[in-house]
Amino acid sequence: MSKKHYFLSFLIFSFSLLTTQFGVAQSKMLTKGDVAPIFDAQASLAGSEFNFSLKKSLAKGPVVVYFYPSAYTGGCDAEAHAFAEMKDKFTAAGATIIGVSGDDIQRLNTFSADPEYCAGKFAVASDAGGKIAESYGLVMTPPKLGMKDVRGMELNHGFIPRTTYVIGKDGKIIAVFSSATDHISATDHVEKSLAIVKAL
Repeated sequence: MSKKHYFLSFLIFSFSLLTTQFGVAQSKMLTKGDVAPIFDAQASLAGSEFNFSLKKSLAKGPVVVYFYPSAYTGGCDAEAHAFAEMKDKFTAAGATIIGVSGDDIQRLNTFSADPEYCAGKFAVASDAGGKIAESYGLVMTPPKLGMKDVRGMELNHGFIPRTTYVIGKDGKIIAVFSSATDHISATDHVEKSLAIVKAL
Protein backbone atom coordinates (compact mmCIF):
# COMPACT_ATOMS: atom_id res chain seq x y z
CA MET A 1 0.00 0.00 0.00
CA SER A 2 2.76 2.42 0.88
CA LYS A 3 4.63 1.54 -2.32
CA LYS A 4 1.45 2.20 -4.30
CA HIS A 5 0.93 5.48 -2.47
CA TYR A 6 4.55 6.50 -3.07
CA PHE A 7 4.29 5.69 -6.78
CA LEU A 8 1.04 7.67 -7.13
CA SER A 9 2.58 10.66 -5.34
CA PHE A 10 5.60 10.46 -7.63
CA LEU A 11 3.36 10.44 -10.72
CA ILE A 12 1.39 13.46 -9.52
CA PHE A 13 4.57 15.35 -8.70
CA SER A 14 6.11 14.51 -12.12
CA PHE A 15 2.96 15.57 -13.94
CA SER A 16 2.75 18.88 -12.05
CA LEU A 17 6.42 19.53 -12.85
CA LEU A 18 5.79 18.92 -16.55
CA THR A 19 2.71 21.14 -16.48
CA THR A 20 4.71 23.95 -14.89
CA GLN A 21 7.51 23.60 -17.42
CA PHE A 22 5.46 23.19 -20.55
CA GLY A 23 1.92 24.34 -19.80
CA VAL A 24 1.46 27.19 -17.33
CA ALA A 25 4.87 28.75 -18.00
CA GLN A 26 4.22 28.77 -21.75
CA SER A 27 0.63 30.05 -21.66
CA LYS A 28 1.09 32.96 -19.24
CA MET A 29 1.20 36.18 -21.23
CA LEU A 30 4.30 38.23 -20.48
CA THR A 31 3.71 41.53 -18.70
CA LYS A 32 5.45 44.77 -17.77
CA GLY A 33 8.83 44.15 -16.14
CA ASP A 34 9.35 40.70 -17.65
CA VAL A 35 12.44 40.05 -19.76
CA ALA A 36 11.42 39.85 -23.42
CA PRO A 37 12.39 36.58 -25.14
CA ILE A 38 15.08 37.22 -27.76
CA PHE A 39 14.24 35.91 -31.22
CA ASP A 40 15.48 35.84 -34.79
CA ALA A 41 12.92 35.58 -37.59
CA GLN A 42 12.58 35.53 -41.35
CA ALA A 43 11.26 38.99 -42.15
CA SER A 44 10.51 41.31 -45.05
CA LEU A 45 11.13 45.02 -45.54
CA ALA A 46 9.83 46.70 -48.71
CA GLY A 47 9.49 43.27 -50.33
CA SER A 48 13.01 42.12 -49.53
CA GLU A 49 13.65 39.19 -47.20
CA PHE A 50 16.19 39.39 -44.38
CA ASN A 51 16.87 37.90 -40.95
CA PHE A 52 15.45 40.09 -38.19
CA SER A 53 17.32 39.96 -34.87
CA LEU A 54 15.63 41.39 -31.78
CA LYS A 55 18.98 41.39 -29.99
CA LYS A 56 20.61 43.57 -32.67
CA SER A 57 17.62 45.91 -32.77
CA LEU A 58 17.63 46.37 -28.98
CA ALA A 59 21.29 47.37 -29.16
CA LYS A 60 20.10 50.47 -31.07
CA GLY A 61 17.18 51.38 -28.80
CA PRO A 62 13.65 50.36 -27.77
CA VAL A 63 11.69 47.97 -29.98
CA VAL A 64 7.94 47.79 -30.57
CA VAL A 65 7.05 44.15 -31.26
CA TYR A 66 3.46 43.99 -32.41
CA PHE A 67 1.71 40.67 -33.02
CA TYR A 68 -1.28 40.71 -35.36
CA PRO A 69 -3.61 38.02 -36.79
CA SER A 70 -3.06 38.34 -40.54
CA ALA A 71 -1.90 40.54 -43.38
CA TYR A 72 -4.65 41.73 -45.72
CA THR A 73 -7.45 41.72 -43.14
CA GLY A 74 -9.33 44.80 -41.90
CA GLY A 75 -7.86 45.66 -38.50
CA CYS A 76 -4.37 44.45 -39.39
CA ASP A 77 -4.33 46.55 -42.54
CA ALA A 78 -5.38 49.66 -40.59
CA GLU A 79 -2.73 48.96 -37.95
CA ALA A 80 0.05 48.48 -40.52
CA HIS A 81 -1.00 51.68 -42.32
CA ALA A 82 -0.96 53.63 -39.03
CA PHE A 83 2.52 52.31 -38.13
CA ALA A 84 3.76 53.30 -41.60
CA GLU A 85 2.26 56.79 -41.24
CA MET A 86 3.91 57.26 -37.83
CA LYS A 87 7.21 55.55 -38.69
CA ASP A 88 9.24 58.79 -38.76
CA LYS A 89 8.04 59.64 -35.24
CA PHE A 90 9.10 56.21 -33.96
CA THR A 91 12.49 56.66 -35.66
CA ALA A 92 12.88 60.12 -34.07
CA ALA A 93 12.28 58.46 -30.68
CA GLY A 94 14.99 55.91 -31.50
CA ALA A 95 12.54 53.00 -31.72
CA THR A 96 12.35 50.06 -34.13
CA ILE A 97 9.02 48.55 -35.22
CA ILE A 98 8.60 44.87 -36.06
CA GLY A 99 5.26 43.26 -36.89
CA VAL A 100 4.88 39.51 -36.30
CA SER A 101 2.16 37.24 -37.69
CA GLY A 102 1.53 33.67 -38.82
CA ASP A 103 1.70 34.73 -42.49
CA ASP A 104 4.32 33.02 -44.64
CA ILE A 105 7.17 35.11 -46.02
CA GLN A 106 5.69 35.27 -49.54
CA ARG A 107 2.56 37.03 -48.24
CA LEU A 108 4.70 39.32 -46.13
CA ASN A 109 6.92 40.27 -49.07
CA THR A 110 3.83 41.68 -50.77
CA PHE A 111 2.36 43.19 -47.61
CA SER A 112 5.60 44.89 -46.54
CA ALA A 113 5.94 46.63 -49.90
CA ASP A 114 2.25 47.52 -50.36
CA PRO A 115 1.90 51.34 -50.34
CA GLU A 116 -1.51 51.00 -48.65
CA TYR A 117 -0.14 49.12 -45.65
CA CYS A 118 3.52 48.77 -44.53
CA ALA A 119 4.59 50.89 -47.51
CA GLY A 120 8.19 49.73 -47.19
CA LYS A 121 8.53 51.74 -43.96
CA PHE A 122 9.03 48.94 -41.41
CA ALA A 123 9.61 45.18 -41.31
CA VAL A 124 7.16 42.35 -40.74
CA ALA A 125 8.28 38.88 -39.61
CA SER A 126 6.88 35.42 -40.19
CA ASP A 127 6.01 33.24 -37.20
CA ALA A 128 4.27 30.51 -39.18
CA GLY A 129 4.68 27.91 -36.44
CA GLY A 130 3.69 30.29 -33.65
CA LYS A 131 6.91 29.67 -31.68
CA ILE A 132 7.72 33.37 -31.17
CA ALA A 133 4.16 34.12 -30.07
CA GLU A 134 4.28 31.14 -27.69
CA SER A 135 7.48 32.43 -26.08
CA TYR A 136 5.56 35.65 -25.27
CA GLY A 137 2.67 33.66 -23.81
CA LEU A 138 0.35 34.13 -26.78
CA VAL A 139 -1.71 31.26 -28.19
CA MET A 140 -2.07 30.96 -31.95
CA THR A 141 -5.56 29.86 -33.00
CA PRO A 142 -5.89 27.47 -35.97
CA PRO A 143 -7.03 28.70 -39.39
CA LYS A 144 -10.75 28.74 -40.13
CA LEU A 145 -11.87 26.77 -43.17
CA GLY A 146 -12.96 29.00 -46.04
CA MET A 147 -11.81 32.27 -44.45
CA LYS A 148 -10.47 34.75 -47.01
CA ASP A 149 -8.50 37.98 -46.92
CA VAL A 150 -9.52 41.31 -48.48
CA ARG A 151 -8.07 40.16 -51.81
CA GLY A 152 -10.22 37.03 -51.85
CA MET A 153 -7.29 34.71 -51.07
CA GLU A 154 -7.84 31.88 -48.61
CA LEU A 155 -6.20 32.27 -45.20
CA ASN A 156 -4.57 28.96 -44.35
CA HIS A 157 -2.38 30.04 -41.43
CA GLY A 158 -2.97 30.35 -37.69
CA PHE A 159 -3.87 33.65 -36.05
CA ILE A 160 -1.94 35.36 -33.26
CA PRO A 161 -4.04 37.63 -31.01
CA ARG A 162 -3.40 41.35 -31.54
CA THR A 163 -0.88 42.22 -28.83
CA THR A 164 1.85 44.86 -28.69
CA TYR A 165 4.98 44.79 -26.54
CA VAL A 166 7.13 47.88 -26.03
CA ILE A 167 10.58 46.60 -25.08
CA GLY A 168 13.26 48.80 -23.54
CA LYS A 169 16.90 48.80 -24.62
CA ASP A 170 17.67 46.73 -21.51
CA GLY A 171 15.47 43.94 -22.87
CA LYS A 172 12.67 44.38 -20.35
CA ILE A 173 9.04 44.87 -21.31
CA ILE A 174 7.93 48.44 -20.62
CA ALA A 175 4.29 48.00 -21.66
CA VAL A 176 1.83 45.50 -23.14
CA PHE A 177 -1.43 46.20 -24.99
CA SER A 178 -3.92 43.51 -25.95
CA SER A 179 -7.06 44.10 -27.99
CA ALA A 180 -8.67 41.11 -26.27
CA THR A 181 -8.12 42.24 -22.68
CA ASP A 182 -7.71 46.02 -23.01
CA HIS A 183 -10.53 46.41 -25.55
CA ILE A 184 -8.61 48.80 -27.77
CA SER A 185 -8.70 49.23 -31.54
CA ALA A 186 -5.92 48.21 -33.91
CA THR A 187 -4.77 51.81 -34.40
CA ASP A 188 -4.80 52.45 -30.63
CA HIS A 189 -1.83 50.07 -30.43
CA VAL A 190 0.14 52.47 -32.62
CA GLU A 191 -0.76 55.63 -30.70
CA LYS A 192 -0.14 54.07 -27.28
CA SER A 193 3.23 52.58 -28.21
CA LEU A 194 4.35 55.85 -29.81
CA ALA A 195 3.44 57.83 -26.68
CA ILE A 196 5.54 55.43 -24.59
CA VAL A 197 8.68 55.46 -26.74
CA LYS A 198 8.51 59.25 -27.01
CA ALA A 199 8.46 59.49 -23.20
CA LEU A 200 11.57 57.32 -22.75
